[in-house]
Amino acid sequence: MRGTDKRLGELFSYVDLEKRVRPDHPLRAIREMANGALALLSGDFATLYSGLGRPSIAPELLLRAMLLQAFYSIRSERQLMDRLEFDLLFRWFVGLGVDDPVWDHSTFSKNRDRLLEGDIAAKFLAAVLSQPRVKRLLSSEHFSVDGTLIEAWASMKSFKPKGSGKDDGGGDGGRNAPADFRGEKRSNETHESATDPDARLYRKGPGMEAKLCFIGHGLMENRSGLIVDTRLTRVSGHAERLAALDMIEPLADRPKAITLGADRGYDAADFVEELRTLNVRPHVAQNTSRRRSAIDGRTTRHPGYAASQRIRKRIEEAFGWIKTVAGLRKTKLRGLDKVDWAFAFTAAAYNLMRLPKLLEDVP
Repeated sequence: MRGTDKRLGELFSYVDLEKRVRPDHPLRAIREMANGALALLSGDFATLYSGLGRPSIAPELLLRAMLLQAFYSIRSERQLMDRLEFDLLFRWFVGLGVDDPVWDHSTFSKNRDRLLEGDIAAKFLAAVLSQPRVKRLLSSEHFSVDGTLIEAWASMKSFKPKGSGKDDGGGDGGRNAPADFRGEKRSNETHESATDPDARLYRKGPGMEAKLCFIGHGLMENRSGLIVDTRLTRVSGHAERLAALDMIEPLADRPKAITLGADRGYDAADFVEELRTLNVRPHVAQNTSRRRSAIDGRTTRHPGYAASQRIRKRIEEAFGWIKTVAGLRKTKLRGLDKVDWAFAFTAAAYNLMRLPKLLEDVP
């Protein structure tokens, strides 16, 4: 018998939202770990909010919603709120009931910006990794470091001589007037972006175009390939090495030496010497192109050096996920602090995405 295509609207639904999500859904394990990390941050959340006034959006709801934005490549807060309006899976993960109203996108963004004050993203990354089952996956001796470019939310037209003022969008061309840079010498010393003054002009390699961008730095432990620390800095020739020293120094405070793998961009005599001073073995790829490498046989003769060089490339998997799936190839935020916050948070989201598989064999 053929069924009918007509459906009558139901006035009530008695199916629990928890039962609408299948027991083996990947988000169940992620939500459990995220809730464990958020519980550890309860005291930090309390210091950010006043005891008076109207209740705001709970920070736990904000962060769970932002995790979904990274997992499902949602481009904007408007789209995220639309998805929360009709998607029961999203409502369950965030903690909204079926009949709970969804926030306005501007209200969501305003409440999210408050979390910048407490450096919550870095603390959330640390809280995820500090859970007992997760700590068993982490190496405390072997690490890798690398950097990646994060394109700024600013166009080349905004890169103007310093002191020229912000472009008001006037003129015959309207708000997107044509510009001709031919023959004009522009550099970070004489120019800055009127849209995002923290962004700097940078060329990744010879023959490549220069872009306004930041550099995101990640420190990965070598056992499971999880990101354990991040930094985001303005671009410069020494930014990667300085960030690497800043991230590895707290972990090197132990009697036994640790190792740090890196590509040949880190092969500099002062950087290698500084690592050895910190009791860190520099497993850095040798750069022998028309120069002498700072890495000699004292390091390369050990089998651990070859292992570090093989494993260090896994950090590119994290950067690839952060820039493509999580949408941070070109940030939609402006200012060093906000982009740094987003980079650390998406690194935590990457760890949460990988942890359910890694924890399958951990008791």
